[in-house]
Amino acid sequence: MTRRNHPVTLMQATQESPTLARLTELSKDSVARLKAVEPMIPVVLRSAIKAGPIDGANWCLIVNSNAAAAKIRQLLPAMEAQLRTKGWPVGTIRIKVHIAAGQ
Repeated sequence: MTRRNHPVTLMQATQESPTLARLTELSKDSVARLKAVEPMIPVVLRSAIKAGPIDGANWCLIVNSNAAAAKIRQLLPAMEAQLRTKGWPVGTIRIKVHIAAGQ
């Protein structure tokens, strides 16, 4: 690895590092998956959900409350089917509740 004494942009760093390039690709894929299933999510819950990490055929959704997680769990079979019809290999969709500090 070559050390630099000048700053580089995030885009430059991503392009020059296979690891960062892969992480960027996975992040974009996760956001695209969320966009694909967004119409299935009730409008009032959409702001409570964020695209999470992808690990092979497993994808994670991050939600901000237990109530949102319960509702999303009911939608998982339909979401998995929707993603498969769009060409994504889906094993499981996990839900992780992340409650921000101070709430």
